[in-house]
Amino acid sequence: MLFAAIADIHGNHLALEAVLADIRAQGIEEIVNLGDFFSGPLEAGKTADLLMPLGLTSIRGNHDRYLIEQDPAALHVSDAAAYHQLSPAHLDWIRSLPFDTVYCDEVYLCHATPKDDNLYWLESVSPEGFVFLKPIEAIEALADGIDLPLILCGHSHIPRAIRLSDGRLIVNPGSVGCAAYDDELPYYHKVEVGHPLASYAILEKTAAGWIWQFRTVAYDHMAMSALATERGRADWAGALATGWVR
Repeated sequence: MLFAAIADIHGNHLALEAVLADIRAQGIEEIVNLGDFFSGPLEAGKTADLLMPLGLTSIRGNHDRYLIEQDPAALHVSDAAAYHQLSPAHLDWIRSLPFDTVYCDEVYLCHATPKDDNLYWLESVSPEGFVFLKPIEAIEALADGIDLPLILCGHSHIPRAIRLSDGRLIVNPGSVGCAAYDDELPYYHKVEVGHPLASYAILEKTAAGWIWQFRTVAYDHMAMSALATERGRADWAGALATGWVR
């Protein structure tokens, strides 16, 4: 059993195109998609038109939920930018997607955690704004009740794999389209992977259990950076160009 996991595209259709091409080049046909497809100042509509015909096993992220639950006039600037590019059919597709799901009877998929789509599963944020790996006990507490060998999540944009004490594996494939960002909650912090490449993961079931491979893919990130600049988002422009928030 072999498949790819993608997450956190954030409207970056060029990054998505490059990742899909790389997945095909690996001979992989099955892909799961862990949410946050569109939010940002880039190309939400083009991303939706690329994603929807693929028929991937997909779940909603927190930013996808905002697009269908919040008053459009009250959306955050990045969500509003995406919303105004999406058609009613695109929004209906988001509405059709679940919060979480099980893939092939043994892989649990959620965007962030099983009960909260806006909580980092593998990372904590200190009051000073430092992002760090959670203690294993806290990670395992969030996995309580999920009796499956492989668990996939996204949300933090940080590629990471954690083997739990009972052998279960949690993998975050990283972000396809957004290598760095800042956030106000729970405290102001920055998430920076330090490079501008697109990230995803390959998962394989072997005789020894599930194993993973993180892949990074080059794409025309400077074109996306220039688009962000054109649309008045210097924060996104810098993150897309460098993988750092400055």
